[in-house]
Amino acid sequence: MKTLVIGANGKIGRQFCELAAHGGMAIRAMIRHTDQQPWFRERGIETVLGDLEGDMRQAFNGCEQAIFTAGSGPHTGPDNTLLIDLYGAIRSIDRAEELGLERFIMVSALRASDPLAAPEKLRPYMAAKFAADAYLRCARIPHVILKPGRLTDEPATRLVTTAASHAEKMEVSRGNVAHALVYLTQARTLKNREFDLLDGQSSIAMALL
Repeated sequence: MKTLVIGANGKIGRQFCELAAHGGMAIRAMIRHTDQQPWFRERGIETVLGDLEGDMRQAFNGCEQAIFTAGSGPHTGPDNTLLIDLYGAIRSIDRAEELGLERFIMVSALRASDPLAAPEKLRPYMAAKFAADAYLRCARIPHVILKPGRLTDEPATRLVTTAASHAEKMEVSRGNVAHALVYLTQARTLKNREFDLLDGQSSIAMALL
């Protein structure tokens, strides 16, 4: 099963791609510019050019599932948040549904369920995630929605929790998110499920049942 990675050049995307490549998984990294290709080619990872604000239709061809881990980033305005985190996600879901992909895995955010509870500067992003998640739930494609807490660059422990009451902090390392995505990519029977994700004390396999 080949997996298209949308947002492959991001901080989570790169970690996931490297882990997947080491594990012999079939993936295709969707990148925006040719100058991003060398990093992936050095690791034997197939790339395809695709733009969430432009043409990306061909990127999905020959893939059985897709991961959406793209983001407009913290230094862009609400306009890019709408175009990438919301409309880019919607266009990706539509294309995956059109081609009959088996699953769509969405990397969302823990606070997306209540955007107004997020810090003011994050509310447009959380609102975009809220709407994209809602659109995916109504789409005719099996899905998994992963909702990480506040992201950190701490080393991956591979120990997580899906319950806020079991977490010391409302945060999770990007490395742990990447490992969780590796697990979800291979757990093909998980469909139409949603998981919060925080650093914790359980193995990923035990947490994401």
